[in-house]
Amino acid sequence: MASALNLIGAGHVGRVFGRLFAQHGVFQIGQVLTRSQDSARQAVDFIGAGIAVGAYDQLQAAAVHVLAVGDDQIVPACEALARAVPLDGSIVFHCSGALASDKLQAARDAGALVASVHPIRSFADPAAVAAQFAGTFCGIEGDAGALAVLMPALQAIGAQPVPIDAAAKTVYHAAAVFASNYLVTVLDAALRAYQAAGIPEAVARQLAQPLATESMANVFRLGAAAALSGPIARGDLATVARQQQAVSQWDADTGALYQALVAPTTALALRKQQK
Repeated sequence: MASALNLIGAGHVGRVFGRLFAQHGVFQIGQVLTRSQDSARQAVDFIGAGIAVGAYDQLQAAAVHVLAVGDDQIVPACEALARAVPLDGSIVFHCSGALASDKLQAARDAGALVASVHPIRSFADPAAVAAQFAGTFCGIEGDAGALAVLMPALQAIGAQPVPIDAAAKTVYHAAAVFASNYLVTVLDAALRAYQAAGIPEAVARQLAQPLATESMANVFRLGAAAALSGPIARGDLATVARQQQAVSQWDADTGALYQALVAPTTALALRKQQK
């Protein structure tokens, strides 16, 4: 029989993990604890297994405990779990991308092995994610004994575990911000700059799309240094200076963004020349 797993917090990530672990027979879902009995019952319905409970003192011992709660709740949830359930010899892991497993010190002090497992994708539609989870990368770090259990468990549900340095967890999480959020910000600057030149917004998107998609495709195919093009890559600093001045005169904040990108782009161009 599969080892028992308790789920504390059952938002989108927790529900998906619960459903996949249950469907693949990796773990036997035990108790599901959320902020309310009603949401716990909804989570159990989504997972298709488990027992909804309304308080920590209703939890039973389990081989694995998942803290799928918000970042600000990880420490208090872990402390509450350690007070309520014997943890000696069990595994406790959280799903935060920004915090390391050292936030689970209360569980470690109680004899548990701890880890973090961060699935790298959007969970806006849990049902769709659960149906298409295969191939999802998960950043993992923590105690070796915990990872020895969790890595094959994740692989069994189709995940691709990627070990990361716990000391660099915040930088790791910032990587997703650069690859997603800040990429959108830079593209917004491009679209607004086109519009400042008199181009309608819809047409601006059509102009920017091939440049953006081809550049991203080249980055993922060749690497960032090889994909770099433009005036800095050519060493045309006079053009860069004129653009900096013009953009700053048009919009000071966007000019500051342009200026902030000059130094790292120059360093990237140097890496390209050295290859």
